[in-house]
Amino acid sequence: MNLNALAEQFGTPLYVYDQSALDHALDRYTQAFPEATLICYAVKANSNLSILRHFAQRGCGFDIVSGGELARVLAAGGDPAKTVFSGVGKSSDEIRFALSHQIKCFNVESLPELDRINTIAAETGCRAPVSLRINPDVDAQTHPYISTGLKENKFGIPMAQAEAAYQYADTLPHLNIIGIDCHIGSQLIDLSPLVEACERLLPLVERLQAQGITLQHIDLGGGIGIVYHNENTPDIAAYAAEVRRLLAPYSLQLILEPGRSLVGNAGVLLTRVEYVKQGDGKDFVITDAAMNDLLRPALYGAYHQIDNISAPEREARVADIVGPICETGDFLAQNRLIGAQAGDLLAVRSAGAYAASMASNYNSRPRAAEVLVDDTGAAKLIRRRETLAEMLANEHNLL
Repeated sequence: MNLNALAEQFGTPLYVYDQSALDHALDRYTQAFPEATLICYAVKANSNLSILRHFAQRGCGFDIVSGGELARVLAAGGDPAKTVFSGVGKSSDEIRFALSHQIKCFNVESLPELDRINTIAAETGCRAPVSLRINPDVDAQTHPYISTGLKENKFGIPMAQAEAAYQYADTLPHLNIIGIDCHIGSQLIDLSPLVEACERLLPLVERLQAQGITLQHIDLGGGIGIVYHNENTPDIAAYAAEVRRLLAPYSLQLILEPGRSLVGNAGVLLTRVEYVKQGDGKDFVITDAAMNDLLRPALYGAYHQIDNISAPEREARVADIVGPICETGDFLAQNRLIGAQAGDLLAVRSAGAYAASMASNYNSRPRAAEVLVDDTGAAKLIRRRETLAEMLANEHNLL
């Protein structure tokens, strides 16, 4: 695709997604895992309606963490019967909304949540399908902000309390216990912790079976990483083979919740250089994209490859690539070798996940446009650039 032409046509900052890359990433899963596996795309990674619609058309279900994400799935034509609702803080209204649309199940993360879902299901005259998210205390060996499977993390029911939690859930008349779930973290390159988590869940499945609590599915979450810089490519086929071996003795449907690994490397963020400021020891390449467009470097210290795609021949110098926001933490990259001048177009790679979905209006900056390039090479505007008037529309001047 001609990124320079897209920037000229749609302006910058601009998110651009490649549909063929989305399909290639999904095909890695469908080819590696058994046909009956339900792939529930994690909406939080990139929640654009066109992205969701594309995965729905490919037969995917969805992993959601809010009522708003369920509304997006429904608007995109997704199947609520293939949708699992995760998250530690589901509100009563969100639970009612999900029950009204008959989602596949709630991934329950605490005993108070079990009580709340049971109460609301009783009020609405139904039995709510639930799966308990178990915290297996497995170190995902990833950034602490995206590690979710250790006992000190807020997510899931501790393994030591898991059996008692299932026994308690079995006493609640308006719950239908159908599964077991875990998710230990994100951006995993070594997938052995995912296998270890599965191994830790299966003895619990057997103990529950012996007590008459028969599960229909096991949900191993997501978390498989992508190559941002010099990471190894995660071996999905080897992971799938280990999971097939472990699950062979069990009659359990497998559910997976990939997000980043489906969309991350399918997107780039295009940004125009506004100024190059010479500092003492290094330059500052100041762009029209900022931390409100791509928060990951400021939040996680994350690395994104950045290329000058309009003038790649420029002599490289050490520079911080920064945005116009009034924060020292507003940077896309630090201490990079890059050649750039005002007006040049830069491509920030691997921006398909946790870029547009985490964007904000900080410093009263309108959110950027999004474009999807389909298999024919045609570019489709799937989110137009936000205007200042739209950004201000919901506020009232009462003075």
